[in-house]
Amino acid sequence: MDLSRYPLDLILMPLSICLTAGYHAYLWHASNAKNPVSNVGLSMKRRKAWAQTIVDDNNKKGILGVQSLRNSLMSAILSASIAILISTSLAALSNNAYNSRLLLRHAVFGSQTGPTVALKFASSSLLLLFSFLCSSMAVWCLVEANFLINAPGELFQGQAQRMLKRGWVLGLVGSRALYVTLSILLWSFGPVPVALSSVALVWVFYNLDFINGIGSKEVLS
Repeated sequence: MDLSRYPLDLILMPLSICLTAGYHAYLWHASNAKNPVSNVGLSMKRRKAWAQTIVDDNNKKGILGVQSLRNSLMSAILSASIAILISTSLAALSNNAYNSRLLLRHAVFGSQTGPTVALKFASSSLLLLFSFLCSSMAVWCLVEANFLINAPGELFQGQAQRMLKRGWVLGLVGSRALYVTLSILLWSFGPVPVALSSVALVWVFYNLDFINGIGSKEVLS
């Protein structure tokens, strides 16, 4: 295989993947720190405290907890629906991929050979299926938590909190996998759009996930 035919794919694609994966690895570390500096970590702490109050007094707040979880359920269902819809559309369009690649012969579009085109569609399909799986499991966890919150007695309180945390984390992972997949889909137009979209995606995530910047003293004070 002649690697000189598509140097942009070999340079920009690994950089884009490492940038996105490295950012989320740092986000995970910052969220699980003792004093989290990210909105994700702070939100999980607030949700944990909220879940504790709901579980401790489920006789009065059980209905409130079920109604409050409705937004999380709708978000996870929406992510799962979008992921499976795009995956189905991608499978239908993959049959014409080998004909459409003849229109993109310039070097800036990267390699358009048969194996490379198959890799582009396969990587996007796997990420979409992963997003669908995480979002579907998030729905199951949140639905199960709805029953456990309203279960009588203290036997299921710990299990309810664990299911709530799993549902929220799986929902977050499923939605992030969907966003990253939208960037990978641009690989059909070459590695340059993927690199640009990955930088833009990390910038948007950074402004959403961190309050005043990474390691800000104002957050820690």
